Amino acid sequence: MKKLLFLILCMFSLNVIGYSQSCLGLWTTIDDETGLKKSVVELYKKDGKMYGKVVYIYKRGKDGPHSLCEHCQGSLKNKPVMGMQIVKNLTWNNSEWEGGTILDPDNGKTYDAKIWINPENHNKLNVRGYIGPLFRTQTWIKTEKIPED
Repeated sequence: MKKLLFLILCMFSLNVIGYSQSCLGLWTTIDDETGLKKSVVELYKKDGKMYGKVVYIYKRGKDGPHSLCEHCQGSLKNKPVMGMQIVKNLTWNNSEWEGGTILDPDNGKTYDAKIWINPENHNKLNVRGYIGPLFRTQTWIKTEKIPED
């Protein structure tokens, strides 16, 4: 009986760990207003927390992959968006990543963040940035590789 209980606990633990890990990897960001692809963000885990950096920017507007974070503050002001860490310090709470921040390079603002897999489609990621009770949720799409130009 103890072995069976242990086996069930192990299977449950692996399922929870697998679900938390499923947010990791490459995700295509989508512009809220146009519905067009904006970038690819790599979400990765370091020291038990989740982070994300921009690894590809689709050609759009005047700057495309050479975009700078013109509205960012401090050390990020006018730095390249490509390679920029925009997701920081999110912690897994057994259902979603939370407690960290996300930077919107288009406006230079940093928001508190929550990230979780869409329960209806595991190839979609819900990414929520919020300030107090106000929030905006984007849907990112899972991708297997960085696009080639």
